[in-house]
Amino acid sequence: RNPRHNRLDRRSDEDKWKSAHAMADPKAVAKQFVDYYYSTFDTNRQGLAGLYQESSMMSFEGQEFQGQQAIGQKLMALPFQQCKHSVVEMDVQPSPSGGILVFVVGHLMVENEERPLKFSQVFQLMSAGNSFFVQNDMFRLN
Repeated sequence: RNPRHNRLDRRSDEDKWKSAHAMADPKAVAKQFVDYYYSTFDTNRQGLAGLYQESSMMSFEGQEFQGQQAIGQKLMALPFQQCKHSVVEMDVQPSPSGGILVFVVGHLMVENEERPLKFSQVFQLMSAGNSFFVQNDMFRLN
């Protein structure tokens, strides 16, 4: 067994997608990010704040938020505790300066709702050395 390989396997899912090098396959990085983001949103929403920085911006149904703390507070203040995201489609494009643009279309099942809500979300992931953070996040129910 390769001890280095075992060490890498022990990293959290967040560390795995954040540490992917900017020159990595944008689709693979985006897939890892989207899987991590929605899994964390559905199980530990407060864990999402670490994906944002002070320069990060979020538009949520037309409301705008800037900075890690404001975005984290908005996510925690949503009027439901339990939900489940299902990604239907995802488009990915590389952007300048090593960034990745991710467009997600999916379904959101919220507690006490009989039918899933349709949503669209766009993420601009930016490279910061050997990791990524969410620079821009736009969410809309369809």
